Amino acid sequence: MREYIGNLAAIAVLVGLVSGPALPALAHAVIVSANPTADQHVAAGKVAVRIEFNTRIDKERSRLQVMAPTGDKTDVPIDQAGEPNVVAGTTADLTPGAYVLRWQVLAIDGHITRGDIPFTVGN
Repeated sequence: MREYIGNLAAIAVLVGLVSGPALPALAHAVIVSANPTADQHVAAGKVAVRIEFNTRIDKERSRLQVMAPTGDKTDVPIDQAGEPNVVAGTTADLTPGAYVLRWQVLAIDGHITRGDIPFTVGN
């Protein structure tokens, strides 16, 4: 009986060691692609915003904002549909000038990540 329990324990440890590294590591959300990109020039009017991350995002607890050249901030409603690792929305009409897209997301690892993407609206 002792030998059976010892063998069972050894098998459990072995299975844990083999399957442990196969589990995905949880990490902060990192941008894979973005629109607009940093320092991109876009046409005046509504701008389609799309940021793809390397992990699933809690869209209900995430935020997009556009900061105008005047310093005013406007929330960009996040589209709740679509891919689970993409945050997307459409801005209000933007006039020419230098803007900053501020994003804040909650990843499935429970960590909040935030950042800024500067872009320019032209004529």
